[in-house]
Amino acid sequence: MNRWLGVCPVCGAGLEVVALQCPACEARIEGRFRLGRLARLTPEQLAFVELFLRSEGKFTRLESLTGLSYPTLRKRLQEILRAMGYEAEEEAPPGPEERRQILEELAAGRISYEEALRRLRGRPGSPEA
Repeated sequence: MNRWLGVCPVCGAGLEVVALQCPACEARIEGRFRLGRLARLTPEQLAFVELFLRSEGKFTRLESLTGLSYPTLRKRLQEILRAMGYEAEEEAPPGPEERRQILEELAAGRISYEEALRRLRGRPGSPEA
């Protein structure tokens, strides 16, 4: 069975599903069905979304799972949001839980003073690969 595609490999336009079939009884439903926003993502982006969900959206867990820095993870998440058709918002100052997390990372030496200050002020970092 082929993996579903959300984007036409020829012209890049969004694809529509035109038939659904039950593998058990072979009932077939034909029509025009839209794929969800997740269909717009690349396999790599979908893998990131799965990790994001498995880590319950906690960037410290994502950092340990992927070995990537906070700014890199934020950049990837913003790229995914844009690919899904959402406008990526400016980074807002962190809430109390995130502030505590940032200070813990600073105390543990996982981030620099400058990085902690930037994140506490809610400023986007320099792009990382």
